Amino acid sequence: MANSELQVMPRTVLGKKVAALRRSGHTPANIFGHKLESTAVQADTVALTQLLKGMTRNAILNLSVEGEGAPRSVVIRAISRDPVSTQILHVDFYQINMTEKMRADVKIVLTGTSEAVTTFGGVLLQTLESISVEALPSDIPTQFVADVSLITQLEGALHVRDLAIDTSKMTLMTDPEVVVARVASPRVATEETPVVAAEGAAPAAGAAVPAAPAAAS
Repeated sequence: MANSELQVMPRTVLGKKVAALRRSGHTPANIFGHKLESTAVQADTVALTQLLKGMTRNAILNLSVEGEGAPRSVVIRAISRDPVSTQILHVDFYQINMTEKMRADVKIVLTGTSEAVTTFGGVLLQTLESISVEALPSDIPTQFVADVSLITQLEGALHVRDLAIDTSKMTLMTDPEVVVARVASPRVATEETPVVAAEGAAPAAGAAVPAAPAAAS
């Protein structure tokens, strides 16, 4: 499949002034990479938004910078969004060398049906969202599939070592013994579910209170 393409322009607007840049219909971005100086660029917000809708994780992008002869091969390293409006605030592009290995986090997707759930009433819990691998950019997949039908008993689990990883093309950087998904017994799953305290009451001892994620700058 051909790489996606995006046109960008060099950016001179920096710091707090980028708010006006966004209002004009452009999104600030930076290009960086190994042994490369960071380059400030800007992209048309509509074109960027449409591109991101069709892109998968770790997809390679041909980024054409106005004034440069050849496009740069990049991957999207980070996207900052407004926590309320979800408007794209900033994008980090990481320039890659197609002949040099790089590290990337690859998403894990669960598939199949576990007999431990359908027959024994267990609760399926995904305990790992992604794993880290090192490979040439063209060999890094968009996702790994974990088949939970292999879990047939309560308290059974899938580990990183159970994933179909082509070790001839990539090196696994995550511990292969880490659990990807498991099926907990109904009683254990209930005990692991946080209890919401009644209004005005103190949280139960030991109950986890998740912290709100910090807003990206």
